Amino acid sequence: MRYKAVIFDLDGVICFTDKYHYQAWKEMADGIGVYFDEVINNRLRGVSRMASLDIILERSEKSYKEKKKEKLAAQKNEIYKKLLEQMSPADLSDEVKNTLDELRKRGYKLAIGSSSKNTKMILKQLGLDGYFDAISDGTNITHSKPDPEVFLKAAQFLGMDPEACLVVEDALAGIDAAVAGGFDSAGVGEAATHEKVTYPMETFGALSLKV
Repeated sequence: MRYKAVIFDLDGVICFTDKYHYQAWKEMADGIGVYFDEVINNRLRGVSRMASLDIILERSEKSYKEKKKEKLAAQKNEIYKKLLEQMSPADLSDEVKNTLDELRKRGYKLAIGSSSKNTKMILKQLGLDGYFDAISDGTNITHSKPDPEVFLKAAQFLGMDPEACLVVEDALAGIDAAVAGGFDSAGVGEAATHEKVTYPMETFGALSLKV
């Protein structure tokens, strides 16, 4: 086997919570009278919560102190977590579950590398609580992608070198992070168009053909 482990981004790869993020940011932005739409929302993919807030506040006519910004980010997260309660194992596609099971059967270690602080809650809602060998998420990192920290920590938790791990991503910043950390990568969606992606894929299921 070329790799011993596969590290997955969560949102946009294992599942899709974009609509919940959008609804939560929109409610928060509407509350302070700041314009927010789907185009601005697209800029938030793969970006940390506070960095996302800064992007939204570009449209604001007033400036916010750090403490107030933290309150707004926390408010958005509470709305988001309530929306996440709607998620269930039905939100995990057969294609994703079957591919994960196939990789596990072949002896690969599986990990999550996501900047979301809600990673464990989302996995639980999907019925994947305890499924992964390691989880590196927003609770244990200080730098968001394109910094490679989240993937380096995942590899460390697995006891593996980056060369032994394949990163699976959907965002361009995620591929940048993989490259910066010395990882090979498989890209779906927008990440498949990255000039430095190792394996561009049309579907998640194609992963079982790449490793």
